[in-house]
Amino acid sequence: MVTTRKRQRRKTTPKRRRPLKKAARRRRKPKASTPTLTEPIALPGDAAAIAAGCYYDQAAAEHVREFFRRFLRHSKGQWAGLPFEVLPWQWLRILSPLFGWRRPDGTRRYRRAYIQIGKKNGKSTLMAGVALYMLIADGEPAAEVYSAAGDHSQAGIVYGEAERMIRKSPSLRNRCLITPSQKHIAFVPTESIYKALSADAPTKEGLNAHCIVFDELHTQPNRQLWDALFYAGASRRQPLLIAITTAGWDRNSICYEQYDYACKVRDGIIEDTSFLPCIYEAGPDDDWTAPATWLKGNPSLGVTLSEESLAHACTEARESPNRENTFKRYRLDMWTQQDVRFLTMESWDACNGAAPPADLAKAPCWGGLDLATTTDIAAFVLVFNTPDGWAVVPYFWAPAESAEIRERRDRVPYRTWAGEGLIEMTPGNVIDYAAIRRRVNELGDLYSMRTIAVDPWNATQLAGELMADGFELVEFRQGFKSMNSPTKELEKLVLSKRILHGGNPVMRWMASNAAVETDAAGNLKPSKARSTERIDGIVALIMALGVATAAGQKGPSVYESKGIEVV
Repeated sequence: MVTTRKRQRRKTTPKRRRPLKKAARRRRKPKASTPTLTEPIALPGDAAAIAAGCYYDQAAAEHVREFFRRFLRHSKGQWAGLPFEVLPWQWLRILSPLFGWRRPDGTRRYRRAYIQIGKKNGKSTLMAGVALYMLIADGEPAAEVYSAAGDHSQAGIVYGEAERMIRKSPSLRNRCLITPSQKHIAFVPTESIYKALSADAPTKEGLNAHCIVFDELHTQPNRQLWDALFYAGASRRQPLLIAITTAGWDRNSICYEQYDYACKVRDGIIEDTSFLPCIYEAGPDDDWTAPATWLKGNPSLGVTLSEESLAHACTEARESPNRENTFKRYRLDMWTQQDVRFLTMESWDACNGAAPPADLAKAPCWGGLDLATTTDIAAFVLVFNTPDGWAVVPYFWAPAESAEIRERRDRVPYRTWAGEGLIEMTPGNVIDYAAIRRRVNELGDLYSMRTIAVDPWNATQLAGELMADGFELVEFRQGFKSMNSPTKELEKLVLSKRILHGGNPVMRWMASNAAVETDAAGNLKPSKARSTERIDGIVALIMALGVATAAGQKGPSVYESKGIEVV
């Protein structure tokens, strides 16, 4: 239960609020009803905050809601021109706790907030209102309020909504000086400013911010801008830094770092009474196709977005694996393993069958060798043309020292896989290519190996040695020209269950990580940059399929026509 303390009213109204209150008396009360619930949702850190002397001030929270209702107008869609009546979740989960909770000295308890929610739930509009409150009605002399994001255009979204709100409000537009070309708003009575920042981090040193709204944190390419702004309010009495975002996919990003921290504060694992977490997301075990799940990431469902539009997007995602992760991240606010999913695990697992050893012994095979890194995993994948489809037999190598580090750090069971014979560990902290050469020669004696596709990166010496051993190698580059056709072929084979991978857990892990990127012409290729974990086995598989399918065509220039050069 939140404890409250009544605020002592001053005998005279502060000058900064007088013009606004006069203006408010000249307008009709809105017809829309106000949520009757008042106190914020309880969080694990509340007890510690109360023990430290913090309290909940209902009047302080209501002052924000009144500002929204009286002076802000919606600028878009069906609500354009109507007063901004905050929704129950916006009030109970964000505005009420953020502005109602106070420290013993009367300043705000919360100094940072992380708000994660699906698209089209009104978070940018809400934050525009918060930015204007901090600019105009928070009582901070010469306040500096900023919108920031991964690029200037994104930073201008919240700012642009705030600018339109001012133009729609008779009470505010005469008191604010707007400079659209500079994305700059000045509130003249208190000499305060609101500005959208560009993404050039070095220019942000020295800001004296009262409030920063960091929009779509998941798009931030690195942590430079975040770090530059993190302490920008150090000299203010009660600064506020708010990160708003939808879920991302890069678990090495500043956004995931903040998301992870917010989850731990929300769950009571970390005690931080100055940090407000607000996360609406579907769970990893939830049925993402079920309407009951959609509400978890969309508290404004039925208000700012319709269930019909979500159902349509879900249908598209079910029909196209490339859209599944987009739906999960943007619509259900779920963190995914990669940007755009290449293969669904349902379709991959449906191909768990293995070809009989006898079929492999007499079937022709082709190989793909990916040596993109010497410190993580190398992959060699064979594909066999059997009566039941393409059979896949993968081999992996990893350096023993770095594998142990990665297992502890990233919880990837390299040593378990090594114990099961799925990965060959080589001594030291780099892969011993001699071990790969020995294994390939053993396989050459065992199978009818035709051609090996090799990524030229890091492979010059080993390729020369394998050629001296009698193998035919072709150079297979990693661009769209060479990768597009076999990438699409792999997708088609998996969906039609014409590939047999035997359920290898290392390959399954890599398949779950695999993301693709598309160029303007619609060509596909696997993207290691967009895949948060290793996909070397999938890349090697695509390379093997590339030379295997090329071998079935006539003409001496078949490799060149596919962007493959003979070594």
